Amino acid sequence: MTVTSSNHKTLPPDRFSPGYRRYALGVLLVVYTFNFIDRQILAILAEPIKQDLGLSDTQLGFLTGFAFALFYATLGIPIARFADRSSRVNIISIALSVWSLMTALSGLAANFWQLAVARIGVGVGEAGCSPPAHSLISDFFSREERATAMAIYTTGVPLGTMFGFLAGGWINEFFGWRIAFFVVGVPGLLLALFVRFALREPPRGGMEKDNRPVVEAPPLGEVVRYLWAQKSFRHISLAASFAAFAGYGFVVWLPSFFIRYHGLGTGEIGTWLALLAGIASGLGTLAGGRLADYFAIRDTRAYVWIGGITLLASVPFFVAAFLVSSPGAAILLLILPYFLNSFWVGPSFSMVQSLVPPQMRAVASSVFLFWINLIGLGLGPQLIGIASDLLRPSVGDDSLRYALIASVFVYLWACWHFARAGRTLAADLKLAER
Repeated sequence: MTVTSSNHKTLPPDRFSPGYRRYALGVLLVVYTFNFIDRQILAILAEPIKQDLGLSDTQLGFLTGFAFALFYATLGIPIARFADRSSRVNIISIALSVWSLMTALSGLAANFWQLAVARIGVGVGEAGCSPPAHSLISDFFSREERATAMAIYTTGVPLGTMFGFLAGGWINEFFGWRIAFFVVGVPGLLLALFVRFALREPPRGGMEKDNRPVVEAPPLGEVVRYLWAQKSFRHISLAASFAAFAGYGFVVWLPSFFIRYHGLGTGEIGTWLALLAGIASGLGTLAGGRLADYFAIRDTRAYVWIGGITLLASVPFFVAAFLVSSPGAAILLLILPYFLNSFWVGPSFSMVQSLVPPQMRAVASSVFLFWINLIGLGLGPQLIGIASDLLRPSVGDDSLRYALIASVFVYLWACWHFARAGRTLAADLKLAER
């Protein structure tokens, strides 16, 4: 039985022009940008919030990581299950409304627990964004175009981080951290209405080569067993999770690092980190998708090898950036690793979609994101914060510096898993095409 959407009419693939597909991808990119604005604005506001509410680094790590990630990761799976059966457009619109409202309410928090509840609400809302969006993109673009399309969508990560750092940093300088949450949260409510009425639902599996009929979404347990049976999926998931562990840790703690050790204000460091995230990381995300699609024509393993090679190359630059005494030198040293450490994103997400049949795609994406967000977003900022507090008695004010240096070497673990994924990727892709 073919699955169709209840509220959005699905149209055959040939009814969507190349222009409309690019438009749909653009809309989803804007949504994902708002997703990361609301998610990462807390990083640039962490120091003033810490001073205002009297928080420890461990508490900041909880607010920026685990409080958000636990609900984001766990709720993503049932929401994705629903997305494989119903309108993905509607789910994205509702999710955007929820996380935008909870971001605005974060500005009313008077203590640690109130802010934690607001951040949990943001996580609940954002759980409904990427799994249905990945599924939509896979039904707008063929496998040969998918890594590039996913890379374009995931530039919402650096773009959202960039705007979040800029808006949060400067609004805090002039109006305080509470107003910053209101300013970035409210526009998302308007965008949610636009998405609901301006985006159409494509048919599931319409871009597959064999044009096979799409059956009803199978039970969750069947999807999980299918995924677990694929060694390449397991290794890609772990590689992405460990890459995200360090990546999310840097996003959350770099503003505090530059404020504490180099004496920069939130506006100044917000601007520099916005440029790093928006330009260097954004270009790296796009380059990773394009290069993977190009080289995979000759060797499918390029989809996973490219991430491992670039992460490995970024390690010495990150370590050097945390050790130099000049803020200018530290920022210059961060340009290349910020460019390199996002190459893995587009190819990895595209492979997750290509490794499963169309009726499993939203759930596959949510399982993949579950591990990324539980290990990466949940544990990364949290463990760096804990390490900073634990190191303080022995190294004093350098505790955060050494906690960040230690987290860099998690990239080596990610590289090993990317290399292992290359051994079985081609066979697993053929299995998904049967």
